This record gives sequence, structure tokens and C-alpha cells, in this order.
Amino acid sequence: MLSFEQALDIVKQKLAAADPRPGREVVPLGEARGRVVAEDVLADRDYPPFHRSVRDGYAVRAEDVAAPPVELKVCGEVRAGGNFAGTLGAGECVSIMTGAPLPDGADSVVMVEYTEATGDAVTIQRSVQSGENFVRQGSEAQTSSRVLPRGRRLGAGELGLLATVGKAHVPVFVRPVVAILPTGDEVVPIEHEPEKFQIRNSNSASLAAQVAAAGGIPRQLGIAPDRPEALRTLIQDGLRCDLLVLSGGVSAGKYDFVEQVLADLGAEFYFQSVALRPGKPVVFGSVAEKFFFGLPGNPVSTYVTFTVFVRPALAAMAGADFEAPLFLRARLAKPVRRSSGLTAFLPARIDRSGGDPAASLVVWQGSGDLVGVAAANCFVVLHPDQTTLAAGDWVDVMVKQD
Repeated sequence: MLSFEQALDIVKQKLAAADPRPGREVVPLGEARGRVVAEDVLADRDYPPFHRSVRDGYAVRAEDVAAPPVELKVCGEVRAGGNFAGTLGAGECVSIMTGAPLPDGADSVVMVEYTEATGDAVTIQRSVQSGENFVRQGSEAQTSSRVLPRGRRLGAGELGLLATVGKAHVPVFVRPVVAILPTGDEVVPIEHEPEKFQIRNSNSASLAAQVAAAGGIPRQLGIAPDRPEALRTLIQDGLRCDLLVLSGGVSAGKYDFVEQVLADLGAEFYFQSVALRPGKPVVFGSVAEKFFFGLPGNPVSTYVTFTVFVRPALAAMAGADFEAPLFLRARLAKPVRRSSGLTAFLPARIDRSGGDPAASLVVWQGSGDLVGVAAANCFVVLHPDQTTLAAGDWVDVMVKQD
């Protein structure tokens, strides 16, 4: 059986070999959050465009204040959004505010805390080095330099940068359309009152949210019954989209028909099981030049396997880099003992009320327990060789990204 890392590497290799090249479109900056930029973004001028003060105080020549205390003539003031027209001479200074441009002739800023003003003069009580307390012109970015690379997903910081360089409209890659198909006669629409032996269609709701958060456009196909003919029709409909994600029907049960139907359609399976808990029977393959994932039907298994395998693939299909799950580190709040053999993803909460971040496993009842997942803000990741861990041991954690 493939390890989690081996399976993820197969997904990466297959996506790279397929070399998905999404189309491009231009959207207003206000609609670009979560999209992937389709070309390098260049600085339209130097940033900062001038030597920018980072303190309130006095712009001076460092040589004039080398032996404090020293009195200088105040010959003007400059604030953010303003400019001092003259050139600073020996024995002169200019009152300056944070964010204001450094006057010509000045080479440093003395903080106001170390000065005492009297009329049109100020006594400087502390020396400064040339270059102190201002940011040099072009030190953040120079004209025509690349400030955002093609393929970067756009968050709040990137949007602020795009606004800074005047990108009111942004070239982005077209988002992939993802068909979502839950299966099973026990699954009913969420607005229905289920019988005792039925469950509402939670997987479509969670998968649609995960697809949207990952930069795709979810297309929900309804619920596929446990009948091969009907399942085949819905799978063929889903294969018209850029990616097909199924949930349920991939185990070895009598009425698990997903893999059989896909095989009848000519599917190539890259893996059909991974040493992972929850989510062991996850399936990945392609048919008619379209990739598909068959995720286990238990809601937590669906959630974890989407995060681990589908989200990185969807990033690549959206024009970004293959974004493998990001593991951080935390200490276990309580000891854990388990059997070996599988990589386990356990719902947990991170607390940093004191010292190192501590991960506490939430109470949950296995891969069908969405109450436990909703209570978590991360998953503790236990690798196959981690069978007995003490409180305080370091572990990997995967932060929820939805």
C-alpha cells in the first residue's frame, strides 16, 4: 500500500505531466481575491519612490550631530504627502514626520524623543549614523522589477501590493470547474427529513466550500444512487468539467460501484488505496483525459482526503504551484497511544496561551463525526512510526484551510 507521501507524489507527477494550462481573463482588483495571477507583475516605479522617513523627528546631516548636544537651525517642515523644496546645508535641519520624503542634503533622521525645540532652533541630544531612520528609495522594489510572480495565489497582502503598483484590473487564470458527485442510497438532500437509516448530503456542502476556498468553481451534480447505470450517466456528466470529485462508493462493499463504472469507461487508476486514516480507500486516476478523485464517503474521510490530495491538484489546475499540505509543529497536550502502519490525521485545537503551541485532540467518534471536525482548527498528523507519544512531544499539525 502506498504511503501518504508516495500517493501525494503521484498526484504531483501526473498533474505536472498533464501540464494543465488554464485560460486567462482580466478581473477588477476587488474580485481578484483567491485567484491566481496569470503574468508577472512589475513595479511601475521605485518603492519607496523617495527616501522615506520611518520616524517623527528632524532630518539632519549625520556629520552635523556627531558630537551632541548640538543646536541646529530649523528651516522648514515636511510631512507625509508633502515635500521640502530646498537643500539642507551645514548646521540646518528640517522637522519631518513618519512617511515623509527626506529633504535633499539630509542623510539621516533624529527621533523627536532626542531633541528639544526652542523657537526656530532645535537642540539634538543624540548622534545618528548616516542612513539611520529612513528607508532608501527603491529598497523595496525598483522600477520594472518583478513584485509578484506568475502563478501566485492572491490574498489580502497581494491585493494591497497590486493596488500599490496601480493594477486596477488583474490578469488571472480561469478557475477550474469541479464536478462534485456524492454517492449512496442512504444519502438524501439536506432539505429532506431523513429516515433513521438515511443521512443528509453533508459531503456536497463541505466539498463545494473546499473547492471554492481552493480557487475552483464547484458544480454539484446531485446524488448518485447505488445503481451502475444511473451512476455512469452522472459520472459522464461530471467528466465534462475540469475535474471530477466523487465521495462514497470506493470501498469493497457489495454496492460500491464507483471504480467498476470508471473502469468500464476506460479509466486508468494511479492508486486505489493509501496508508492513511481516515481516508484509506481514496482513489485517483483519469479517464478521457480528465482527472478524477474517488474519496471515501464518511464525511471526515472526505474532508481529509480532499485537503491532502485534491486541494494541491486543484491549485496546479488553477495555474498555481502544486500546493502540498503545510505542516507546522506543536507539542502534544496529552499523551497518545495507537497502533502503527498508517499516517493518521486527528482533529485537534491549537492553544498558545503560554509557551510553545500545544495541540489538544478534540473528542470525536471516528470518520463520520463532523461535530468533532467543526470543533477543530487543525489536524494532528501522526506518522506510521509514532505509536506512543508523551505529553510535550513535538508533532506535525495541518491547519484547516477552509
